[in-house]
Amino acid sequence: MANQIVGGPFFEDLQVGQIVDSAPAQTLTDGLAALHAAIVGDRLRLSLDAELSRRVAGTPVAHPGLVWDVAIGQSTLLTGRVIANLFYRGFMFHRFPNIGDTLYTTTEVVALRQNRSRPGRAATGLAVLRVRTRNQRGEQVLDFSRCAMLPLRDPAGVTAHSADLDLIPSALDRQTMVDALSGWRLERFREALPGPHFTDMAAGTSWEVAGGDLVSSAPELARLILNLAMVHHDSSASGGRRLVYGGHTIGLAAAQAARALPNLVTIVAWHSCDHLAPVREGDTLRSSIELEQTDPLPNGGLVHLRSRVRADRAGGTEDVLDWRFIGVMA
Repeated sequence: MANQIVGGPFFEDLQVGQIVDSAPAQTLTDGLAALHAAIVGDRLRLSLDAELSRRVAGTPVAHPGLVWDVAIGQSTLLTGRVIANLFYRGFMFHRFPNIGDTLYTTTEVVALRQNRSRPGRAATGLAVLRVRTRNQRGEQVLDFSRCAMLPLRDPAGVTAHSADLDLIPSALDRQTMVDALSGWRLERFREALPGPHFTDMAAGTSWEVAGGDLVSSAPELARLILNLAMVHHDSSASGGRRLVYGGHTIGLAAAQAARALPNLVTIVAWHSCDHLAPVREGDTLRSSIELEQTDPLPNGGLVHLRSRVRADRAGGTEDVLDWRFIGVMA
């Protein structure tokens, strides 16, 4: 029998409409949450304080970063050969999973575009994947698109894929976000903790987080969330130094945002998330956060935030992440 290579598809192997739903399901346990927090930092009060979480949400809520990392990891059956992840669009929680829930993810190829050929560079293409995650009851948890760059099997290959990726939907539905918070008693969060809370927030405020975070345990995080991308595990797949999984950068940015806003209840959606440059283990990440807009709810409100992250490394400082997300405050 012929020897079979295991490593995931090349760009030519993908077809629009292709669906993969065979990733292992993953249960959100206390142990999984503890390991995740040890690597990326967990400063959201609800996921740290089970008693507060029960009072506000009725049950111990999992950290949103753990949830999105598991979902992204499950989507990597199609991106084992990824060169880089470029952006995320239309990211929304439809409900917030609890510790003890099990997540199942379906990934669909929705757009393909081959990159322009460049002298001396092997051919590559961009694949936009629609990622949908549900819990053990079949209830929708997450829905978003992500864009991965993949190599062609033939380094000089040419395909007809030329989708306009600017057409990938990025609009967010406010009612979906409100519904995700259904039943939450945000006033109990506000009553339990000193301010500042939502009414203390003013658009235009910005924070510079003093003190960076070292990027460490990068392959451990990738293994934890079942991420199959070879560039996160094998230095030979990434030009001599492993690339850090993009969610690792986002997770540290989220922890720094929670240092700036210690009463951030959770993160419910992302307007956009762009990886501007690669991050490698040993980099130190620093961020600045800007409050772009506030949106009142009956018992709190939504805060539209922008996090800009830069990496300090031996060669200097480089911008690596531009993340515009929506948080919830009481």
